[in-house]
Amino acid sequence: MTSNEARTSRPAAGPLSATTDQATPPHLLGNYAPVPDELTVTELPVTGAVPPELSGWYLRNGPNPHEAPSRHWFLGSGMVHGVRLDGGRATAYRNRWVRTSSFTDGAQMHGPDGRLDLTAGHANTHVVRHAGRTFALVEASYPYELDMRPGCELGTVGAYDFGGRLHTPMTAHPKTCPTTGELHFFGYGTVGAPPLTYHRADADGKLTVSRPVEVAAPTMMHDFQLTERHVVFLDLPMVFDLELAVSGATGLPFRWSPQEYGARLGVLRRDDPYGEVRWFEIEPCYVFHTVNAHEEDDRLVLHAMRYPDMSDGTLLAASATLWRWTADLAAGTVREEQLDDRAAEFPRIDDRLAGRNARFGHVTADADPVGRAGAALHRYDLRSGGATSHVFGPGRTPGEAVFVPADDSPGGAGWLMTFVHDAATDRSDLVILDADRLAEAPVATVHLPRRVPFGFHGSWLPDLG
Repeated sequence: MTSNEARTSRPAAGPLSATTDQATPPHLLGNYAPVPDELTVTELPVTGAVPPELSGWYLRNGPNPHEAPSRHWFLGSGMVHGVRLDGGRATAYRNRWVRTSSFTDGAQMHGPDGRLDLTAGHANTHVVRHAGRTFALVEASYPYELDMRPGCELGTVGAYDFGGRLHTPMTAHPKTCPTTGELHFFGYGTVGAPPLTYHRADADGKLTVSRPVEVAAPTMMHDFQLTERHVVFLDLPMVFDLELAVSGATGLPFRWSPQEYGARLGVLRRDDPYGEVRWFEIEPCYVFHTVNAHEEDDRLVLHAMRYPDMSDGTLLAASATLWRWTADLAAGTVREEQLDDRAAEFPRIDDRLAGRNARFGHVTADADPVGRAGAALHRYDLRSGGATSHVFGPGRTPGEAVFVPADDSPGGAGWLMTFVHDAATDRSDLVILDADRLAEAPVATVHLPRRVPFGFHGSWLPDLG
């Protein structure tokens, strides 16, 4: 332990260590395995130069089982990893488990009396900020607010229900409208909760809209999209199966049902949030992550990472590729196009262009369903169809790349930030790339004190003025 490294608050039951037992599932081996404790380390070494105008935290969430092995990668306790950049330096690394009621008290989503406990969850999928609050998210429960005060960063404040107004889970993929500052999101339910509810919170964080959306059955709706005039839902054939849920099976309780359930896009006008949802039938598929959506006159254009088949049941064996759907709102038709045949996941854009005609989308390449393995980042030109890549080299695996603006012009210059695991050293770096010069060497590589296990999504949180 170095002089500036502090270990804090191991769980009472003791951490779970990685094992090489042949029976151990892949999501508990290698860089999927959890790290055993929490660190605070200051003044990190850097190769290259951290852009001096960057002051804030890069945060990324992911599963990190703390007491017993999780039966699926998606079900490990959430741990947020953060790197602070300030004045051209990397001044701190912190990692903290999210203290949900499941983590601290072993709470279950359905209690002994059958009641739904929306504080029970893993909070392991994303971390976002809205109206001055920072949330750790998972789609099966309430969001959990994190403490970002200096010296307290990544501590858990508690479950957040928007002042008692939220009565469903919250998606891990909310969308912020760059024009109104509103936060759009949804919640899907299985047992004891509505199958689908659309929500909207204003720029001050007040929940203003909650409306049920009729669907034929509860499905695993992981993501959705926003345009300047519409909200777009993806009603896809990963259908909740109660028999699987009560069977004790190791996978998730959803069944791939393309012929029975079908697939469709739902379009709701933002200026009529309680109005009709128009449904457009599409070819059966699954989408974990959308890229963006926008409108061109009476056409609605959606880019997403599409899986043609999810029959494996583990949700980890398929590959996604970039597709485009163009819905003609006047004619009531949809055109579907595959734009690339390279496997990729974890798409991100300049978030200031959410719902607008963003030119670039950034993805982690050579990936399985949730981007857990990859050797490159691609920058797609969504207008021309071209792509630029950054290849990290043998044994170096990037995660999701977050776009960080360099100026006040949406769609302008910026950087891509991602954690990269190096198999040769079993350590991780925060790598910063110039988005406009993606093929070039990194602008900066921040060397972390330990590996960061493969995880899901994150955000750049600049210091608030």
